[in-house]
Amino acid sequence: MKKLDCLLTALLCVSFLYANPSGLPVSGLPISGPPVSGRPVEKRQFFAQNLNGKEIQLDGRLDDATWGTGTWEGDFTQSRPTDGGAPSQQTQFKVRYDEKYLYFGVRCFDTEPGKIEKRMSRRDDFPGDWIEFQIDSYHDLRTAFSFTLSVSGVRSDEFISGNGNNFDESFNPIWYGKTQVDGEGWTAEVKIPFSQLRYDSDNENHVWGLQVMRRLFRKEERSTWQHIPQTGEGWVSRYGEMHGLKNVPPQRQIEIQPYVFAQAETFQKEEGNPFADGNDASISAGLDAKVAVTSDLILDLTINPDFGQVEADPSQVRLDGFQNFFREQRPFFVESRNIFEYEVTGAESDDGGGDLLFYSRRIGGSPHSYPDLSGDEHADVPDNTSILGAAKFSGKTKKGWSIGILESVTQEEKAVIDLEGERREEVVEPLANFFVGRLQKDIKEGETVVGGIFTAVNRGDGLEDILHRRAYSGGVDFQHYWNNRTWNFKAKGIFSRVEGTPEAIENTQSGFAHLFQRSDAGYVEVDPGRSSLTGHGGSVSLAKFGGKQGPKGQLLKFETGATWRSPELELNDIGFMQSADEIKHFTWVGYHYQQPFSIFNSLRFNYNHNARWDFGGRLTNLSWNLNAQANFKNLWSMGTGLNFNPLEISNNALRGVSALRKLPGMSNWMWIGTNRSKKIRLNYFQVIAGAFHKRVRFREHSLRLSVQPLDALSFSLRAAYSTSFRKRDQWVENIDYQGGTRSIVSAIDQKSFRLTARLNYNITPDLTIQYYGQPFIFRPKYKDFGYVADALNKDYNKRFVQFTDGQIRLDEAAGSYLVDENGDGQTDYSFGKPDFNFVQFRSNLVVRWEYVPGSTAFLVWSQSSSPDAFNDLDTPLGQSLFENAFSEQAHNIFLVKFTYRFLL
Repeated sequence: MKKLDCLLTALLCVSFLYANPSGLPVSGLPISGPPVSGRPVEKRQFFAQNLNGKEIQLDGRLDDATWGTGTWEGDFTQSRPTDGGAPSQQTQFKVRYDEKYLYFGVRCFDTEPGKIEKRMSRRDDFPGDWIEFQIDSYHDLRTAFSFTLSVSGVRSDEFISGNGNNFDESFNPIWYGKTQVDGEGWTAEVKIPFSQLRYDSDNENHVWGLQVMRRLFRKEERSTWQHIPQTGEGWVSRYGEMHGLKNVPPQRQIEIQPYVFAQAETFQKEEGNPFADGNDASISAGLDAKVAVTSDLILDLTINPDFGQVEADPSQVRLDGFQNFFREQRPFFVESRNIFEYEVTGAESDDGGGDLLFYSRRIGGSPHSYPDLSGDEHADVPDNTSILGAAKFSGKTKKGWSIGILESVTQEEKAVIDLEGERREEVVEPLANFFVGRLQKDIKEGETVVGGIFTAVNRGDGLEDILHRRAYSGGVDFQHYWNNRTWNFKAKGIFSRVEGTPEAIENTQSGFAHLFQRSDAGYVEVDPGRSSLTGHGGSVSLAKFGGKQGPKGQLLKFETGATWRSPELELNDIGFMQSADEIKHFTWVGYHYQQPFSIFNSLRFNYNHNARWDFGGRLTNLSWNLNAQANFKNLWSMGTGLNFNPLEISNNALRGVSALRKLPGMSNWMWIGTNRSKKIRLNYFQVIAGAFHKRVRFREHSLRLSVQPLDALSFSLRAAYSTSFRKRDQWVENIDYQGGTRSIVSAIDQKSFRLTARLNYNITPDLTIQYYGQPFIFRPKYKDFGYVADALNKDYNKRFVQFTDGQIRLDEAAGSYLVDENGDGQTDYSFGKPDFNFVQFRSNLVVRWEYVPGSTAFLVWSQSSSPDAFNDLDTPLGQSLFENAFSEQAHNIFLVKFTYRFLL
């Protein structure tokens, strides 16, 4: 074993010569710390005590009489970095309750109180030293409510589901906490209303799952009351138990949260455009509500929601045709999102398994159409579709059924078109109804989970030629654990059906995700007479995440499986799908050292391989990956990996003409991060990739500086620069020529740079100032144009034909290339000059004040600028960015929003 340890450590050092462009880590599997032995750990029990009329003055001092009675519960065990070891500092707690509240009193001993980290941040950022209470009040062994209080008084909260696989930070209950620092360490008092929890109110003697966790920031150490060995899967199912809660009355939660906001806009005035006079203003109001139908089931409502305080999406540009994925940030849709998440694959080791049956950004997104305007016309087009209202019904029944239902209605949107004072309207988005239903059942305390999901989109009149009138999808899923949850089997099956006019269905068949018109795809074809499509997909996987381990916590893990998406599968009306028509096999194997040894706190090595076929039986992809990742005892971390991709055939690259054989190649990535507990921290990331014979090159470098000069102030600056080159296979345009289609391709030099700045300042734990700003530039320059001659030929030189100087010339005035392919002196076809220079700046400044628990005031300044720098191709990249990003008047939005939460 010593020889193996030395060999693997040497492999880590050698592997830092290589790295991976797809991001980090490749396996996607969480670091876990195994116990020192495989012996089972008994569940601990603790008894809460009724206050019996006594009161607790919440000040964090633990000087109320009730804290002086009874026995303190302690004997915490370290879980990180040394799983099963003794903690550096001990912790004790007590629990009290009355008819409305659950109280925790905590003593966090610290022999060096001057080193207690009192960092502050916005709510849910988990800063500095903290104490956390995780409560499984359902006692279903799969879900829990988590409440975290930092020594600085910052509150964080999460809803835990999937037995610890999902931590939802959008959970935003009303609760209270106070702390004090003294000569023995620090103390805390926490007060949680029973109305914010879910439990069986018919039970006279409650038994709830409980975990208490402490973070010692300066050592990045975690210790827990209930030690949970990580030789197997599961978190909530292995909590300790809290007894003693008797006759807790049912709590019927009713929360009404009206809001009002005022908004003013300033932007560049456009002469002659009646819709761009330089300013605009509006006032509106809305309502959010939360009603406990039972003590287990909650109904959430929103009417005329506003999300003006939400941070702007980062700038993104893609040339490969695939759609961008943006994370959900709107509070209504973020809250309880874990209930509705349903990945097609759902296997952590599958790097292509991110397709979703429900992608909430489809609701209230940008309109699908834009009016065709004549030269003198101007249009006022909504940026986003208005959400008239939405409702969620979610919770868990006493018999173990988890229920989630979401319904939303978006209004019909029209563009107003002006021609010299005369106006008309044109529909750019029809009225639409979105529905999602999710159901899951726990069997044998969550060892087996079965479930299903159904989604529906129904649209009103308008845009029938491009949008589906109806779109449905659904799925069933099965998951089973055995052998102390060390083994896991998952299976999913899904379907989709879209209906609409023949024009809309033909657009889907020939759209980027399907491309039935490919000349080499004899198993599919475009049928212009069809009015519906029905597809299917699914996945199966087998995994081992735990088991017996060695003295250094060595543990062998693996996951293997397959996933498929039929050619007619279509999820993008309410879900997210990049491409259909694939069958994929994936395998991941990891050998992880999860106990500290030598210079490491943890060390892991991973291997991945993937193979992909289309439904015609053609092998389209082979790839392998090796990677290593380490956390050191000095709290630095680093990782590296190597990818090898000997085969890649893309069915999408030529946008439907045929498949294209891509170049084989290798890629590598490397990252390193300094001690996260220090006031100044650096993170560096680089990617080096390329194809053989130097026909493709890619480089990316990213450096992030994070500084915490004060406990209440932090800021970061991240610079990222990338450059790439492709010699000949960059798609430009498809052109009709001599009864066929010419796929125009070229070489391409592509550069991008972004600078991301963030600042957080806490005036108090509940009054924060947050800033985000990002200038971004993206510049592709095309050259050496040609066309595809034999897209699948293994000989690269026979795949393409490059135009000679006599065959192609640039018409500068028209901005087009003219091609005389047959050399007769006449232009056979032309295509637009594809070079461009995209510059954008986006920023948000948000002042957030939670003036009473659950009620918030926002002051927001959002700024965006996309200047006309399209043809600024020769100015140095950085100079072009900063000269153009601030050269024109930006679009400024000033917003004031007040919410007030009524508890009834």
